[in-house]
Amino acid sequence: MSTATDLYEQDFYAWTQEQVAKLRAGQVTGLDWERLAEEIEDMGSSKITQIENRLGQLLAHLLKWTRYPEGRCNSWAGTVMEQREKINRLIRKNPSVKPLLPEAFDNAYRDARLIAFKDTGLLPDKWPSVCPWPLEQVLDDGFWPE
Repeated sequence: MSTATDLYEQDFYAWTQEQVAKLRAGQVTGLDWERLAEEIEDMGSSKITQIENRLGQLLAHLLKWTRYPEGRCNSWAGTVMEQREKINRLIRKNPSVKPLLPEAFDNAYRDARLIAFKDTGLLPDKWPSVCPWPLEQVLDDGFWPE
């Protein structure tokens, strides 16, 4: 019989199912405590990563919106609206991420400059080095930079 650690390395899904079965049965012996703690920690971290990724997309589209008014289209507007909704929903469902938002916002803006470069060819150093809008404004449904 393999240990929980072996199973974790060989078949992650099987490991999760084994751990869930033990937890539901109240069977604390044989649980892979260290890996369970790591996986739960990763699950929590994934929420801020999702927010950061969505903020990057949102900010890139807002940058393009300001620099290329002739390129404004329903697709860009739809992406802005969708990302705002999904970011705000993640924050509502996970209010304890709020203290982590300033760092996520800064990271996302750095990503946004790269995304905007990829989409437009305009080098990252041609975009503002610091986000020209505060987070609250970026997430406001009524905000559209001109």
